[in-house]
Amino acid sequence: MVLRRTIPATASVVKKMNGDRLHSPAAAKNVSHITKLVCSVSPKNGAALEIASGTGQHIISLAAAIPNLTWQPSDIDDARLNSIVSWSYEKQLPNLLPPIKLDVTDEGWSVLCPDQDFVLMVNLLHLVSESEAKVIIGGISQSLMPGGRCVIYGPFMRDGSLTSDGDKLFHQSLIEADPDIGYKDDTWMLDLFQGHNLKTVKIANMPANNLAFIIEKKHPKRS
Repeated sequence: MVLRRTIPATASVVKKMNGDRLHSPAAAKNVSHITKLVCSVSPKNGAALEIASGTGQHIISLAAAIPNLTWQPSDIDDARLNSIVSWSYEKQLPNLLPPIKLDVTDEGWSVLCPDQDFVLMVNLLHLVSESEAKVIIGGISQSLMPGGRCVIYGPFMRDGSLTSDGDKLFHQSLIEADPDIGYKDDTWMLDLFQGHNLKTVKIANMPANNLAFIIEKKHPKRS
């Protein structure tokens, strides 16, 4: 979550549970789909970073599903960092690291989490500007090991168009709150990946008209 941006309340709905734990209804709906996708495309061991882990619901499921990946949760918001700790304490998963405070819209953020074999980012790019999205994708490329993969999930335009009434309403609410944010175009994303040495492996259609980009850092060319 990027706190310095103004976003509508509907963009991040959470409910407070016991103690510091937060519950996201959206995360509860998509966690099984995201877990299934990640299990099918991620490496089975190594280091994995989740950008903007939010409440912690996704990374708890993923750490349990892929036990030989060491998962690093992150977020910028203190309340969400505390929620991740609360979820982690209940599950006691040995491959789940303590969360770190991370603002991926800051240049150079990747130095805090280098040599990643896998990166996951869910529902963030529509909440940042295009210039911030460029910083995020550039940092993902720098953070990944050659051959490392990333899954980027969320709502996107298709070839410049919003393809559902729900997407049109949500995008309009975002740009009314902050004209610099809103849905990014899928073709713009593909060009952005290419410019940062990232190969698009697959684009998966996901529930609620979302997309998941599966990308991979290219190996350096041999001289």
